[in-house]
Amino acid sequence: MRRLRTRRFTLTAGRVGRLRIALAVLAGLAGCVTPGGVRPQDFPAPVPVPISPPDTPALVIDRTRVGPLALLDQHVLPGSRARLLWRTGQNYFGADLESPVLIVHGARPGPVLCLVAGVHGDEINGVETVRRVLSEARPEALAGTLIGVPVVNLFGYQRGSRYLPDRRDLNRFFPGSRSGSIASRIAHSFFNAVVRQCDALVDFHTGSFDRANLPQVRADLSRAAVRELARGFGPTVVLHSPGSRGMLRNSAVEVGIPAVTFEAGAPTRLQEDEIGTVAAAIERLMAHLGMTAPISPGLTRPDWGSDQPALFYASRWLRAEHGGLLISEVALGEQVEVGQRLGRIIDPLSDRIHEVRSNLAGRMLGMAENQQVLPGFALYHIGLDSDLRSSPDESEPETDAPEENGSDAREREVSIDPEPEDG
Repeated sequence: MRRLRTRRFTLTAGRVGRLRIALAVLAGLAGCVTPGGVRPQDFPAPVPVPISPPDTPALVIDRTRVGPLALLDQHVLPGSRARLLWRTGQNYFGADLESPVLIVHGARPGPVLCLVAGVHGDEINGVETVRRVLSEARPEALAGTLIGVPVVNLFGYQRGSRYLPDRRDLNRFFPGSRSGSIASRIAHSFFNAVVRQCDALVDFHTGSFDRANLPQVRADLSRAAVRELARGFGPTVVLHSPGSRGMLRNSAVEVGIPAVTFEAGAPTRLQEDEIGTVAAAIERLMAHLGMTAPISPGLTRPDWGSDQPALFYASRWLRAEHGGLLISEVALGEQVEVGQRLGRIIDPLSDRIHEVRSNLAGRMLGMAENQQVLPGFALYHIGLDSDLRSSPDESEPETDAPEENGSDAREREVSIDPEPEDG
């Protein structure tokens, strides 16, 4: 029995019907907790939530051998790449619809990392990210395997739509069922044909409905293996988010596959800065997993000032209370303070201006683009600055609204919503 070790944690895998990777935290997680509490960039102490049933044996990869990868009734030889086809369903003419599955099978043993995009058909930053990472990977230098699926929701992608033809959100139907709705059948097919072959999974998304997200990883940090996977992205914002039932990442975790969502940018457009940022984070993750050579600290982004994630255990959406035209005065990634004016909502008929001021202190993780808005529309997603960060299960802090300025012509415009709008 042999073990594949990286600098931060031990990665083990074996075959009990299929290959599995169990990510585990090194004893103590040295440096994560300070006498004064937990720093914003630190991860919590391990939480006793098992990532897999306790009776599941932790077998290891035989690092002296590597064989063909069996996937979708095909075999991919070590040290090679392949383009396979996954049958996603049928069109209105009864013809099969097939989506490409890209494979880079390394010459040396290692984990199977799956990169998935296009679960929402209008979120195309991830589509290019997956294509780019798989295109640039070199199988002869890779330990393990990359599986990339640029477009899962082929129906939505063809129509530029988040949803399937039956108006369902595919990312609420995993792991699906063989005899259910269109969404459920696609989810079932993809989950069993591809996802169950993965040892770790990253699901790429963007903001929805004309909103943009700062590049960020969303992960259930109460899961030790998920927490270690999130650590591997290096200097990237990480938001603790248990997720919703039916999400791909949640369903993967439930069957023992550590998984996260990676949000970046806005829907319906290609944003080169966001794509480059996310691709670099995936390179760091691959090095963290021992799939590629370690990355020099000098190659991490110097503007972050650290090779550690910026961690947020809680966030809030600020929502509109009036309809009108939104004009923002802040940017993604900006630090905001209580009472700061974030933007204005202008009533073009009455010429009234409603100020949007923050009741929260934190970092701007997501925001609506300038557009028409209605009362209740999600405007700004703020990662909270808080001392209550010793555990992702901590109660989230209450915030007091700043005093109104008393102006008749300019009204304060803020409503706090605790639920982030996730992939």
